[in-house]
Amino acid sequence: MKKSTLIVCLFLALANGFLLFSPPPFLTLHEGRVGALLITMITLWGSGVIAEHFTALLFFLLSMLFTLAPAEVVFSGFQTTAFWLIFSGLFIGLAITSTGLGKRVARQFTTRVGSGYGATIHSLVLLGVLFAFLMPSAMGRTVLLIPIAIAIAGQMGFQSGSRGRSGIVLALLLGSFIPAFSILTANVPNIVLAGLAESELDITLLYGSYLALHFPVLGLLKMVAIGSIITRLYRDKPATGLLPDTPHGEQGRKRDQRVLGVTLAVMVLFWMSDFLHGISPAWIALAGALLLIAPGIGVVSQKECLQKVNYNPLFFVAGILGFGSLISHSGLGQKTADALLHLVPFDPATPFANFLLLSATSMFTGLLTTLPGVPAVITPLNDQLSQLSGFSSEATLMAQVVGFSTLLLPYQAPPVIVGMQLAGERISEAIKVCLVLALVTLLFLLPLDYLWWRWLGWIG
Repeated sequence: MKKSTLIVCLFLALANGFLLFSPPPFLTLHEGRVGALLITMITLWGSGVIAEHFTALLFFLLSMLFTLAPAEVVFSGFQTTAFWLIFSGLFIGLAITSTGLGKRVARQFTTRVGSGYGATIHSLVLLGVLFAFLMPSAMGRTVLLIPIAIAIAGQMGFQSGSRGRSGIVLALLLGSFIPAFSILTANVPNIVLAGLAESELDITLLYGSYLALHFPVLGLLKMVAIGSIITRLYRDKPATGLLPDTPHGEQGRKRDQRVLGVTLAVMVLFWMSDFLHGISPAWIALAGALLLIAPGIGVVSQKECLQKVNYNPLFFVAGILGFGSLISHSGLGQKTADALLHLVPFDPATPFANFLLLSATSMFTGLLTTLPGVPAVITPLNDQLSQLSGFSSEATLMAQVVGFSTLLLPYQAPPVIVGMQLAGERISEAIKVCLVLALVTLLFLLPLDYLWWRWLGWIG
């Protein structure tokens, strides 16, 4: 047995023994069991000692074996739009690769940006942020951009498993997701927060004021931080320099590229206008995927679907989503947030400390609820938090964004998990960048954000 595997097993034995036989006084025996499963899953997914989809199957088994929740909760991930988005994304990505359209886009991108690794990374992060303004669905952006990132990595000579390829995938993935928390319509937690603020607190969040408050630090500066961190951690030299165009001159491939290009353009148009028609991004993606694999269209053959599509990511994503549903169903996230509320030392005389504590409460709640669940847990406590901190109700509400925009572990964010799976990258690579970015955020960006809030008059 490897030393790392032995360490993981010992940690799980100690942690689970504590939760199962001596749970904290605010947890019931059932909640202690859910907590033990939570620690087991996070550790196994984070350490990568066993395959991620196998860990997901283990989650299904243990949840049902110990009756931790009804089957409709444990297996709820298979019913979510996120599951069907990644299902569709597998075929859309295959089409982008097999038709040569990805390589064509990659060639145009690298020609304009150049072969410098740092310039490529920062340009990809910027591209991700620009897409966040255009497309309101983080999952939709992931499905569309990941095949392009893979093609760009291939164009620069980075093979699967290389540092350079991992960095390129992470730049486009995290660039389209993390800074997007500063754009009201761009990520699910933002939209959940806006809905709860209006329904429960009678506070209407406006696009412009939300952007002015959050984008300068949580958007622009985080964009720079993401690019700098990835460049530092993953700088790599292309093995062969810029690769020449692959000959796709056959009429069939040109025709396939046109069909695929039109299909993608229509999908993006529908994704961008979802506020008009209300159709979920998942069903838009599924319609596009079915068109591309339909007999007679011929963009992706049936043989390619059978031989080149890896379905393991579907089980992993379903497990992650079911995991979040189990935590929510158990009440563990809400109970832990309530306990934190009584432990956190708020003092109206120390606004900076209160700003950090409010952000931290949101941040660590996300470990138990995943990011979309944070507003649902914290918003009902908003008036109490406002009184304890001395902040206005609006400022207390907005502090949630500072917290849930600080991603600690990828499992909290389904789009990140989906993107890494579509790219065939190890989750541990995303963990590394997320933890470094969280440290940079805590040490530098949060103090700057506090000063920005004070300058705008939101605090003090």
